[in-house]
Amino acid sequence: MEEPRNYAQHLKVGLLAVEPIRRTGLRSILEEIRGLELIDIDLDGMSAAEPLDVAVVSLMIPAETLETIDRLRTRMPGVRVIVMSEDGDDESVITAITAGAKGYLQDNATPEEVERAVAVVASGSIWAPRRALSMLVDRMLDSGPLTSRSAPQFTHRELEVLQLLVSARSNREIALALGIEVRTVKSYVGRMMRKVGVGNRIALSIHAAKHALGSGPDRDS
Repeated sequence: MEEPRNYAQHLKVGLLAVEPIRRTGLRSILEEIRGLELIDIDLDGMSAAEPLDVAVVSLMIPAETLETIDRLRTRMPGVRVIVMSEDGDDESVITAITAGAKGYLQDNATPEEVERAVAVVASGSIWAPRRALSMLVDRMLDSGPLTSRSAPQFTHRELEVLQLLVSARSNREIALALGIEVRTVKSYVGRMMRKVGVGNRIALSIHAAKHALGSGPDRDS
């Protein structure tokens, strides 16, 4: 595994894994991350538990996943849920994300993938297979225009970044495609999220693309 990520502040991560061998394996991975406080959780005792930053959920019965996501988010509205499941098909991923999960990992995920998923989700972004995210965005874009607010005005460069973002490209891939720094991409994405009034990349892709991909840019590049 790569050098463990060191969180400047304590990151409280809850682990809900029904299968003992899976729980043991996930604990061994998560306990290697410095600055992470790992807490075993169960839904019955959630009301008395301290608020969590992230919850990693691994269930033996995939059909229980959606109910579990709902119960976790109801009891802890701020928690970001990562689902682990043997069902890695696009529809399962899309269903989990639309139900409120912020991350999706298959049961055969490597320790590095688990660590990266926690880091990405904790930062406020989504971790899931690119193909499924792209399908989700396409479906939302096909569902009709939003009418709740007027379309934000984006610069030419922001529109370039947004078009790549809708295709589920990573910040590094967007930077390479446009010949700019990764930190510059992050700056553009953050600025667009503030313009639209959303808190993550998927919401930006869904909301902003409906309004702005076909709109002309303003003069600031």
